[in-house]
Amino acid sequence: MKNNLIKATLLLASLLLFGCGSAEDKNATVSISGAWALYPMAQRWKSEYAKIHPEINLEVSGGGAGKGMTDVLSDLVDIAMVSRAVYPEELEKGAVPYPVAKDTVVVVINEKAPFAETLLKRGLKKSEFQKIWLEENPTAEIFGGEGALNVYTRSDACGAAETFAAFLGKKQENLKGNGIPSDPGVPEAVRGDVRGIGYCNLNYGYDPETGRPVKGVVTVPVDVNENGVVDKDEEITTKEFLIASIQKGVYPAPPARDLYFVTKGELKPAAKEFLLWTMTEGQKFNDAVGYMSPNKENLEKAIDSLKK
Repeated sequence: MKNNLIKATLLLASLLLFGCGSAEDKNATVSISGAWALYPMAQRWKSEYAKIHPEINLEVSGGGAGKGMTDVLSDLVDIAMVSRAVYPEELEKGAVPYPVAKDTVVVVINEKAPFAETLLKRGLKKSEFQKIWLEENPTAEIFGGEGALNVYTRSDACGAAETFAAFLGKKQENLKGNGIPSDPGVPEAVRGDVRGIGYCNLNYGYDPETGRPVKGVVTVPVDVNENGVVDKDEEITTKEFLIASIQKGVYPAPPARDLYFVTKGELKPAAKEFLLWTMTEGQKFNDAVGYMSPNKENLEKAIDSLKK
C-alpha cells in the first residue's frame, strides 16, 4: 500500500511539473513564409512531418524571399524560406540561416516561339542574357533571330530575381522587363506570349510528374563554354539533365544556389525540432520533389549549431 502511495505521489508530481510544458507542445503551430523556390519542398516536408507528428500544425505560405525575411525579422513567423544569400545587415538583425536544399533559376520561352528551335540548339551566352534583361527594348537579333522579345521579370522582392541578377553581375533592381509578382506567374505569362522570355525557379519550369518543361514552355540552355552549340553536359531539356549539369558543376552558380530556412532568436521547441528534422531525415525527400541537398559539410555545420 505504501509503495502504491509513493508511486501515485510521484506520478502526480510529475504531471504537475511537466504537464504545462507538454500542453504547450501539443497542437503547437509552426509558421513558415517566404520564397516560392522552397514552397513545394516545404509542402512535402509538411505532409511527411504530419505523419510522425500529427500534433504539430505547420502553416506554410509563399510570397517571396523578401516577405519571408521581413516576416521572421519582425517575429511574425517562426521560420522564413529564403532563396538567396542572407545579407550582412540581416545577419546583424539576428537572422540565422540554415541550408536545407539546392536548386536553380532557369530561363523559359514559349514552346511555339519562332526562335525556340534556334535557342534549343545554341543556347544563350551570358552576354546575351545580359543584353536581354539589362538593355531597353531587346530583340531576337541578339541571338540571330528576328522580331521583338517580350521580357518578363519579377516585381516582388525575391531570391529568384536576386540570384538571376547576380548571374548577370547586377542586382534585382537592374533587371528590365514586365514585372510578374510570383514565381508561378512567370511561366504562365510566357505560355500566353509567343515572344515571351522569362526566368523562374526550377520547380516551376518543369513538370513534377514528367520531369519535362511545364506545358507551353521550353527551358533555354546556358552556352557555358560559348562555342555556339549546346553540348551534352549543357543539355537541360529535362529536370534530370539539368540536375546532372548542376552536380557536375557545369551549370553556373549562380543561378544554381542553396536555399535556406532562416530563424531569429530562440526557437520554440516545436520549430526547432521540425527544422532539425528537415536537415536530417527530411533530406531523403529532396530528390523526389526535384531538389538537391546542400553541400554536406555546410549541412553538418548547420545541424551541429542547431543542437547546441
